Amino acid sequence: MKIIIVGCGKVGETLAAELGEEGNDITVVDLSQEKVKTISEKLDVMGVVGNGATNTTLREAGIEEADLLIAVTESDELNLLCCTIAKKSAKCRVIARVRNPEYRSEADYLKNELELAMVINPEYAAAEEISRVLRFPVATNIDTFAKGKVELLKFKLSEENLLVGMPVKDVVAKLHCNILVCTVERDEDAYIANGNFVFEGGDVISIIASRKNAADFFKKIGYKQHSVKNIIVIGAGNITEYLCELLRDSGISVKIIDSDYEKCVAISSLHRNAIVINGDRTDRELLVEEGIENTDAFVILSENDEENILLSLFAKASSKGKVITKINRSEYDDIIKHLGIDTSVYPKNITSDMIVRYVRAMKNTLGSNVETMYSVIKDKVEASEFIVGESAITSTPLSKLKLKKDVLIAAILRGGEVILPRGQDTIETGDAVIIVSKILGLHDISEVIV
Repeated sequence: MKIIIVGCGKVGETLAAELGEEGNDITVVDLSQEKVKTISEKLDVMGVVGNGATNTTLREAGIEEADLLIAVTESDELNLLCCTIAKKSAKCRVIARVRNPEYRSEADYLKNELELAMVINPEYAAAEEISRVLRFPVATNIDTFAKGKVELLKFKLSEENLLVGMPVKDVVAKLHCNILVCTVERDEDAYIANGNFVFEGGDVISIIASRKNAADFFKKIGYKQHSVKNIIVIGAGNITEYLCELLRDSGISVKIIDSDYEKCVAISSLHRNAIVINGDRTDRELLVEEGIENTDAFVILSENDEENILLSLFAKASSKGKVITKINRSEYDDIIKHLGIDTSVYPKNITSDMIVRYVRAMKNTLGSNVETMYSVIKDKVEASEFIVGESAITSTPLSKLKLKKDVLIAAILRGGEVILPRGQDTIETGDAVIIVSKILGLHDISEVIV
């Protein structure tokens, strides 16, 4: 596919890299000659310097032959204008990143009236991810499938946990719980867990389960589920505003700290139930005074990654509460992994995952569509949800399917019923099927068969 990306910021570069790796023909557009040169040379993609909201620049970028235009500049209005001009200039599909909370209620209207394929709000998506983790704080990350009926939860195994030394095949039999172990991260290695895999302390494990069955599993392995009743949020930006909206009826008390007076006034007027404090968010005395030692969760959402990481470490040392940290740059992945931070949220990765999923669905020709896709272990393992059409994989017991190495059929959704598959189960036309795999870039469920 020929894809034009307007905007060479963090998200634009991430998209160019990921979509380029999947064999798409990428052209990046930006007003900054330096940004265009850096990305085009680094990723070996075409680059055009100019205003992506003008017909002249889009024609130079090849809009007439393009299949998709993605507008991810820093300006919502410019993104929408880019998409409008593109629709007038060609028949390609268009995606706009729209971040301003004022446009939140207008998303469906904008999508329909401007004929957008997608309207993406990375800050709102990040707030949704944070709210899920606050609901289930024992997990470090939660991804949802099948319209929320199935969840993939990630957690770290303590050294003294009863799972240590137990093979995967004994989990269901000994604990009598309906879950499926999917992946294990151990040091720098990633595993698709088979029945003989033995857990060790410090493993980061991901499981597939319904919400109810996940709660039962964690209870049985000794992870007490403490419901979050109060949180401290650092930063009064868009994610915080969306998070307050999502938590409005949850019964969770929210306290917000930010040094920007105008932001404090704005968020206080919108969310009167939240306590908003204008002060130095890095002041340790202030944080202690405002109750960091007793808070159930500490959510750090400033724009400065270094500040967020240092505040996370201080929170881990000062409190037993859940620590959730927003990170903008993926270069910090390895550092964060070794610092023991509970949960890290990457808005740009959420955005790129959504767009990559859409592009894969556009390219589908083999009989099943990618509905949902998440990176379970970055650059190593993905989880994808497919809606199955006519396919060679249907109506055959799973035990008789010749699956490729490091592929796991994690769940089947059929008529509202969630099936955690065993050998005798089959996949049928119309099923939603979740595949966890080390094979990155799956477009069709048939690709998992040898």
